[in-house]
Amino acid sequence: MFNRNYVLISLAAAITAALAATLANSLGWPVWAMFVGWVAFYTGKHTLIGVVATYSCLALGIIFGNFAGLTIASLAQQIGFWSITPVVFVVALVVVSLRGIPLFNNIPSYFLGMIAFIAAHMPAGISSTMSLLVVTALGIIAAFCTAVAQGKLIQRASADN
Repeated sequence: MFNRNYVLISLAAAITAALAATLANSLGWPVWAMFVGWVAFYTGKHTLIGVVATYSCLALGIIFGNFAGLTIASLAQQIGFWSITPVVFVVALVVVSLRGIPLFNNIPSYFLGMIAFIAAHMPAGISSTMSLLVVTALGIIAAFCTAVAQGKLIQRASADN
């Protein structure tokens, strides 16, 4: 059975995703990292404040991933293989402890940020962090715009009925 609203809502997501992916690709940014931002959007509240809070957690996750990479590399010179153990312990402890702060309690977004940093295989540093912050921001903004457009389509459909 054809449902016009279902199709329109699906098209809104597909069009926004295609535009965001094309923009990321045209700027030489990793498209997969844009989608990390998109996925992060769905881990938080879909309000403007919720999106800012979610992005803050994602951004901190990227920054934590950067510092973890630097620290592991530094410790590896002294303790080798075991350098990952204390670093992951401390980072995980910090991230999980942040759940007690209402605007910073989005644990999945922290881990998405850390995963993005690790998956990027970029050297730790400010330029790597900045590029990931920008491309994931594109993704979260695209997802927010999609949700807003879909909400308007749903409101219009409800008003028509």
